[in-house]
Amino acid sequence: MAALLLLLPLLLLLPLLLKLDVWPQLRWLPADLAFTVRALRCKRALRARALAAAAADPESSESGCSLAWRLAYLAREQPTHTFLIHGAQRFSYAEAERESNRIARAFLRARGWTGGRRGSGRGSTEEGARVAPPAGDAAAGGTTAPPLAPGATVALLLPAGPDFLWIWFGLAKAGLRTAFVPTALRRGPLLHCLRSCGASALVLATEFLESLEPDLPALRAMGLHLWATGPETNVAGISNLLSEAADQVDEPVPGYLSAPQNIMDTCLYIFTSGTTGLPKAARISHLKVLQCQGFYHLCGVHQEDVIYLALPLYHMSGSLLGIVGCLGIGATVVLKPKFSASQFWDDCQKHRVTVFQYIGELCRYLVNQPPSKAECDHKVRLAVGSGLRPDTWERFLRRFGPLQILETYGMTEGNVATFNYTGRQGAVGRASWLYKHIFPFSLIRYDVMTGEPIRNAQGHCMTTSPGEPGLLVAPVSQQSPFLGYAGAPELAKDKLLKDVFWSGDVFFNTGDLLVCDEQGFLHFHDRTGDTFRWKGENVATTEVAEVLETLDFLQEVNIYGVTVPGHEGRAGMAALALRPPQALNLVQLYSHVSENLPPYARPRFLRLQESLATTETFKQQKVRMANEGFDPSVLSDPLYVLDQDIGAYLPLTPARYSALLSGDLRI
Repeated sequence: MAALLLLLPLLLLLPLLLKLDVWPQLRWLPADLAFTVRALRCKRALRARALAAAAADPESSESGCSLAWRLAYLAREQPTHTFLIHGAQRFSYAEAERESNRIARAFLRARGWTGGRRGSGRGSTEEGARVAPPAGDAAAGGTTAPPLAPGATVALLLPAGPDFLWIWFGLAKAGLRTAFVPTALRRGPLLHCLRSCGASALVLATEFLESLEPDLPALRAMGLHLWATGPETNVAGISNLLSEAADQVDEPVPGYLSAPQNIMDTCLYIFTSGTTGLPKAARISHLKVLQCQGFYHLCGVHQEDVIYLALPLYHMSGSLLGIVGCLGIGATVVLKPKFSASQFWDDCQKHRVTVFQYIGELCRYLVNQPPSKAECDHKVRLAVGSGLRPDTWERFLRRFGPLQILETYGMTEGNVATFNYTGRQGAVGRASWLYKHIFPFSLIRYDVMTGEPIRNAQGHCMTTSPGEPGLLVAPVSQQSPFLGYAGAPELAKDKLLKDVFWSGDVFFNTGDLLVCDEQGFLHFHDRTGDTFRWKGENVATTEVAEVLETLDFLQEVNIYGVTVPGHEGRAGMAALALRPPQALNLVQLYSHVSENLPPYARPRFLRLQESLATTETFKQQKVRMANEGFDPSVLSDPLYVLDQDIGAYLPLTPARYSALLSGDLRI
């Protein structure tokens, strides 16, 4: 019915649309319409689920937060259906429900709750509940800290695995907030994360205890409840959470314990990658967790599918999109603690994987692997994710197809997402009026030099023309909120733009530049901080990287801008990793960039590395590389400089470096 209501006015307007020469966008109308109908149905289904939970008996497991009631529903409706495959272990939805119930009861004991009846308010200490004495209570991590308060934050420092999921689900059922801490953090950054989210407790993997030993005094000084997920550690003040959970019954806990007072309330903290500073704790609302139940539905994934997930669970892509998205459709997820390109196709064959979730460079790792038998006999029909470069896209399809690639765009703290549901290579989504009616956003003109949107005489922003890079912004509303970050309000000041199109409006600033082409496809252009200016021109790092990646002897390319004394702007620098067993061909490289890039966009410096540094989510490290510069007396990697007079890349020796600083070497 929704499809007919949308289609009827379009058919009436068809003659006019053809006269207005909008056929380039009109040809994609069937795909736009199909996705719009799917999105409307998804929204309606999620709303119906939420209303049913709100109307359910507060004492039952069918109420409460969305994670609690969705898992309880799946455990009842498809108890034997496999939810999780982890190595040789398999867990059904019923087992996931029971394991998380035990964890929830262990944390409820730490809250001082021992099974009382519901009080007058949600999210507060329940009236009539018995409170266990806190002193010396093992459930409080062996400390004399008071019981965990309702709504307290418990940080997780755990690898991807069943324990992570049961503890996360259990915390949600117990009415506690969770903070996902990146597993590589130690010392100052770790303590910063725990303080910024106001953590009252920390659950850590036993395997991390040795590397965390220097941090334990500071953790104890913070008054944290400390648990480990393994056998007794003989470390004072740390208790075994799994042992405590094993002593609990696996019966469901009342839903009112986790029911939010407001769907906009924070239920989770996910830390940004921190590539430009210390990580920030992004606030994730109950609404966003509910919306993420619809992710795989929007991607066309079904209950019968088997999803391969090898992404960190402490980031949104792995936890909210991968795990919560899987719960949304009741499918099976194969959880790999760490991505392995050499094992990928064997895993897919073994577990009959049909859907693969990627991020960053994972697909490029796969196309750079030697051929294998397993890659020719797989059942993968869909790869969904973000950050796939056009050259890798083509190679991936040519080698591993036929399959569909569904590229998406989104941010942990953002209020906008795009889906390339047509499969158009190189695009991250569509900007059709149908899509923007459901998920509103705009591309506005942006000045790279000032780092600010360009405004007209009235002080308002202006939208871009087709083919023009623009800053992606989205209106902030009750349906698309921006909750900001834990801590000082100033942390979010750069993320909000006011008076964008009219006085008083507020938009979320993604910090990303996108381009909308003549046919309405969105293409990622660059991060606002990554685009640099040289010789009076703007240089997009992605465009330069795409040109260099076509050279067969290069396996990885990272482009960034570096400051050169005596020069305005930033000069382009390329970090390169060779494709074994190839050698660096400087003559071919210079010829290639000269033919395919304008003079201002040609990299002035080259840095040859064994492999390129990435973040935990496989995003390239640009800020760190730019800060390291190009001084041959500081860097041990082979360095090269573009000599404009000779027309060649030459080794950057100390003598040439000095000539560059003195102005004798022209770049």
